[in-house]
Amino acid sequence: MLDIAWLRAHTDIAKERLTKRNKYPVSLIDDLLKLDDERKRLQTELDNTLAEANATSKEIGKLMGQGLRDEAENKKQHVAALKSRSTSLEQDHNRIQDEIKNILLTIPNLPQTLVPQGKDADDNITVRKTDAKPVFGFNPLPHWELAAKYNLIDFELGNKITGSGFPVYLGKGARLQRALIQFFLDRAAAAGYMEVIPPFMVNADSGYGTGQLPDKEGQMYHAVVDDFYLIPTAEVPVTNIYRDTIVKEEDLPIRLTAYSPCFRREAGSYGKDVRGLNRLHQFDKVEIVEIAHPNQSDARLEVMVAHVESLVQALGLPYRILRLCGGDMGFASAITYDFEVWSGAQERWLEVSSVSNFETFQANRMKCRYKDSSDGKNKLVHTLNGSALALPRIVAALLENNQTENGIKIPEVLIPYTGFDVIH
Repeated sequence: MLDIAWLRAHTDIAKERLTKRNKYPVSLIDDLLKLDDERKRLQTELDNTLAEANATSKEIGKLMGQGLRDEAENKKQHVAALKSRSTSLEQDHNRIQDEIKNILLTIPNLPQTLVPQGKDADDNITVRKTDAKPVFGFNPLPHWELAAKYNLIDFELGNKITGSGFPVYLGKGARLQRALIQFFLDRAAAAGYMEVIPPFMVNADSGYGTGQLPDKEGQMYHAVVDDFYLIPTAEVPVTNIYRDTIVKEEDLPIRLTAYSPCFRREAGSYGKDVRGLNRLHQFDKVEIVEIAHPNQSDARLEVMVAHVESLVQALGLPYRILRLCGGDMGFASAITYDFEVWSGAQERWLEVSSVSNFETFQANRMKCRYKDSSDGKNKLVHTLNGSALALPRIVAALLENNQTENGIKIPEVLIPYTGFDVIH
């Protein structure tokens, strides 16, 4: 959530940055500031009315002590009128306050200067890419056919047990999943991230804190009786560890990693985009999260991008890194880098990670702050997170890119985790 004081002090900059979002009119900021002006006016009038009522009440006691009952009664009537007025002012103030909050909930984070102008994925910028795409001397199979051929994943069985988008991993397919999870966690630990195991369900306050609510409630599975939400990513519970917290400045950056299953109701478009592992309702992911000092967050984002890049490099996957345009970024993000890997049989790029800096947007919602040593004031931290990595499309690319006519080769870095070097 944006900070009104910052918007007031940097109105022109805020409007310029919001234009990169395309579909959000800058008039939202003007409307917000007008409402805040009215809120301030009502607050001032309310404070003055309450002060006058308090002072008049004190006068009544003195008048009664002096035997001036008629004057005292007149004052009592005036106090009653002031109290009635204060009640009306308080109601108006609360109504305006609610309107301000509702508008704030509809305004996304403001894109950074580096974020390109654009409407959709076609306007994203490629930061860097590798050109070493696999070349086959035969017709390669897509991963869903390889999964069936080698008995790695049963999509129909998952459909029977639950529904479409809930696959069952079997044998070496399950071992490969577990190997990737452990590999990603070990790499995160070696990079200085502390592992946590969070709950896989969260309350509404947690969803609000990281920006999933009220923006993405339609994409989240909701346990209505208990009012819990199945997590769409470990970002939600891990970041909310620091909700309503004042952290020590010397402890920043705080760096955490977590494995979790992820649950998303929206499975995306139809056709090739949802075949096999391309889009699922339940999938596994390792997440990295950082709570950073505002002066450090841009540098921390680069460190996180480098960490994710090292993972796809270690797996030997052709990849490209995209800086998302304003129209393609998530609601809460100030800047996002997407990682895509090349899928050899499908001959298309598959997104496997988003690494984002949210600046103070989530921290303002969560009331996550640090005490600034320079002036002793509590100030908002910056939050960042990234997939490191999401498994389904990584598995899809590994199966397709490493297939031979006699089996599927396992990347060297994974062999100590799988216990086998080939699937056949």
